[in-house]
Amino acid sequence: MTPSAWAMAALAQTADAASAAPGPTRLSAFEGYMGVLILSFVVTLIATPFMRRLAVAHGIIDRPNQARKVHKLPIAYLGGVAVFAGIMAGVLYSFVGVKVTGLIDWHPSEKRGVLDFAHPPVPYSILLGMTVILLVGVIDDVTGISPRVKIGGQLFAAAALAMDRVGVQMAAGIMLPVANLLGIPLETIEGGAQTILLKIPLPFEIGGTATLNFDLIYWTGTAIIAVAVIGLCNASNLLDGLDGLLSGTTAIAAIGLLFVALGMAVADDGPRDAERIVLCLALLGACLGFLPHNFNPATIFLGDAGSLLLGFVTCVIILMMGDTGKTWLVAAGVIIYALPLIDTTLAIVRRKMEGKSISSADDQHLHHQLKRALGVKGAVFALYGIAGTFAAIGAGIALIRARSVLLLALIFAAYVGVIAIKIARRRAIEAQAAAYEAKVAAGLAPPEPLENGREENAAASSAPEAAPKPHG
Repeated sequence: MTPSAWAMAALAQTADAASAAPGPTRLSAFEGYMGVLILSFVVTLIATPFMRRLAVAHGIIDRPNQARKVHKLPIAYLGGVAVFAGIMAGVLYSFVGVKVTGLIDWHPSEKRGVLDFAHPPVPYSILLGMTVILLVGVIDDVTGISPRVKIGGQLFAAAALAMDRVGVQMAAGIMLPVANLLGIPLETIEGGAQTILLKIPLPFEIGGTATLNFDLIYWTGTAIIAVAVIGLCNASNLLDGLDGLLSGTTAIAAIGLLFVALGMAVADDGPRDAERIVLCLALLGACLGFLPHNFNPATIFLGDAGSLLLGFVTCVIILMMGDTGKTWLVAAGVIIYALPLIDTTLAIVRRKMEGKSISSADDQHLHHQLKRALGVKGAVFALYGIAGTFAAIGAGIALIRARSVLLLALIFAAYVGVIAIKIARRRAIEAQAAAYEAKVAAGLAPPEPLENGREENAAASSAPEAAPKPHG
């Protein structure tokens, strides 16, 4: 046999062995990225006490000057900075893993993208958004800023994502089937993605053309990103009301999101498999590293910097699940992180029905009500259980057909809406009754007349009981 024949035979055997070898599994993909999780955990665990000392030294603390505060002693802020350091450490580890062989065992689909430098392990736009969210939160923790400035920072972070098309293709999963059904022509853009272009005629020429091409999917996706970033950042911020609640809940959600991300990687679902896995593991490691310092009794708080950051990173992961147009995976991600969204929905509806501003603080959140019944630790563990249930449901239905998941998501949203309205109505009635009773007690309103039956019962209850007859 000639040397060339030997070479061809060896190549054929290698190809046969590769085709016969089992494909990657979730576990094998997870093991390849373990360094990200470990480094994020260790950095956050070590950085948190340092940030606590720094916050105490500069008076950046939360004083228990409101009735709804759980803690009795001043607690340090700036825990969000330690969490940011942990997440960034995990992300930077993935960047180094591209250059240094052996740090990360990239799964096969990523070797075509990350290792040939077609794209970074995590887009720079995500890192920019994280930094902006952190800075806005730190300023709010240190000096305080208006809600408009915080929303402006969140919109800037959302714009950074949209410029890099992170999450934009999620809109394609909704709009492309409709366009195909209606016979709307599609255009192929850079990268091979399909979109809907609206050609708007102009009365003058720009760049040699009198037509403005409006990418409908891009701008729809951008609007969705903006709403999602604002919604999830502030939902996370509202849930951060008990020691260890948000950090633990986010860790549980990160596990559910990691399960979905690993499944997408095993199925070779698009060019951003590594990005999702790295962010999930970095988020999980940072939350686990912070939790020992934040669990009751907490020695440091996340602050707005940390709560907004956790909401932003979670939002980015959920949006990236729709990068291949599979919108049902985004719905599954929303269900995985449903607890903060439910609490925020209840708060908004409750305050609207009570005639209050949606930004007004109160002590009627889910965690406040559970705390009154179970105590701080009992309430936190109960909400961990609820968060774990949602994470399991979301991770499970991510494997089901798209229509089934979307139907479940719609039913779930309708159920939450009905419950929110019922609770809000009950709260509004109770508030009105309490206000009227206060006026009656102050002599500013007449007491309500009792019905006949109630009058008789009241008279009977107020009459003195007959003296018992003596025995004997």
